[in-house]
Amino acid sequence: MEKFWANGKMFVKDMLELYPEPRPHINTLSTQVRTLEKDGFLGHETFGNGYRYYPIVGKEDFRSDSLSGLVNNFFGNSYLSAVSSLVREEKISLEELEQLVRKLKKEQSEQKD
Repeated sequence: MEKFWANGKMFVKDMLELYPEPRPHINTLSTQVRTLEKDGFLGHETFGNGYRYYPIVGKEDFRSDSLSGLVNNFFGNSYLSAVSSLVREEKISLEELEQLVRKLKKEQSEQKD
């Protein structure tokens, strides 16, 4: 998605040129692009037998949908389980988690005022 946001509309062969060597196989890249389209993140325009793809969602929507899918698929749709896993695997410390809670409480308090 980053390549589409940075470069706009592209054919898969154009996108392939943006990768450093060793580049992925064009069929692999094409499959990934079609999956992103099927999931509603990309659209396409038809040019003869080819398709030029373009993003139809912004970064924030993509992040939100991706996170929701991850939590749903791997944590039984439990955000608490996802955060607990991050703490247990030491990807986030308890201190960082406490800082986050304080920050969110402050933002929530400011929104009420």
